[in-house]
Amino acid sequence: MSTSTASKRGSAEGKSASGGFFAKIILFIRQVIDELRKVVRPTRDELVNYTLALIVFLALIMAFVVGLDQLIVRLISWVFGG
Repeated sequence: MSTSTASKRGSAEGKSASGGFFAKIILFIRQVIDELRKVVRPTRDELVNYTLALIVFLALIMAFVVGLDQLIVRLISWVFGG
């Protein structure tokens, strides 16, 4: 953070302490915008890789749950003689 940004933020925060309700809302919105400017967005390749990794992970979890479900169904069927 540069000194000019720090001094602006310091003066804005000082005003909000003595300011009213709307001054605090404006300060909050300015801080949100400042934080959003710091966000690093993924590149297209990264986004595709993350999406594929998520789909593979979900497929594995779904296969595990289906397998567990089938095992439980067969176990209950065996215990109760279905």
